[in-house]
Amino acid sequence: MSTMIITGTSTDVGKTIVTAALAAAMQSTGARVAVCKPAQTGMLPGEPGDLAVVETLVGPITTAECVRYRDPLAPETAARNQGAEPVRLSTIVDTVAPLQVAHDVTLIEGAGGILVRLAPDLTLLDVAAATGAQALVVTTAGLGALNHCELTVGALRARGIRPAGLVIGSWPAEPDLATRHNRTDLPRLSGVPLVGVVPSGAGSLDPETFRSAASGWFDANWLTDWTAAARVADLHHTTSNTAHQAH
Repeated sequence: MSTMIITGTSTDVGKTIVTAALAAAMQSTGARVAVCKPAQTGMLPGEPGDLAVVETLVGPITTAECVRYRDPLAPETAARNQGAEPVRLSTIVDTVAPLQVAHDVTLIEGAGGILVRLAPDLTLLDVAAATGAQALVVTTAGLGALNHCELTVGALRARGIRPAGLVIGSWPAEPDLATRHNRTDLPRLSGVPLVGVVPSGAGSLDPETFRSAASGWFDANWLTDWTAAARVADLHHTTSNTAHQAH
């Protein structure tokens, strides 16, 4: 099995739609995919959150949400503001672990950027380290993207977490000069390949159209290699468990 955190260079960069698109694209290759949201904010119990968006666009898929808070704030701030307990790393790990066992790929969608606090001493970097995840960085396309992207990639590398790729979360129908240059400059300056470009408005497509188009938004070789590696890792894990049980 393989695990990937989906993080953004900031908030509102398209992480949820990218997560849904990647899940749909990987499912189209036959991979078993699960999605976890460690902390949902800005939602009351029973209201549809980010995972509901994923479920609507992707169709049948395993999802898991660890905690949710009513206020649209960073998770640590939202918990403190309503007098609730912050999410624990152990809760996230315990939620993700069975997903990893039962699926080829587990996607973990963060909240905002990589250093947004999930709890006073907890960020998505800690989640990635604890779950053995690589990282997919979702970025904007226009001015400011280069700086934010390099900062995010630098934070990942400083923690020893591999950035597996960059995805532009919303590509405009009529890109301006900076946006057109960023398509080349983002991978050139960050040293991380651009593996996906999701068109603006993709989240408004009907689910069937979304699912059929999703694979085309990602680099085909990267998608194939990553899902193949996930299956190899799963086969190795299954074989090792079988051998261990035999002893």
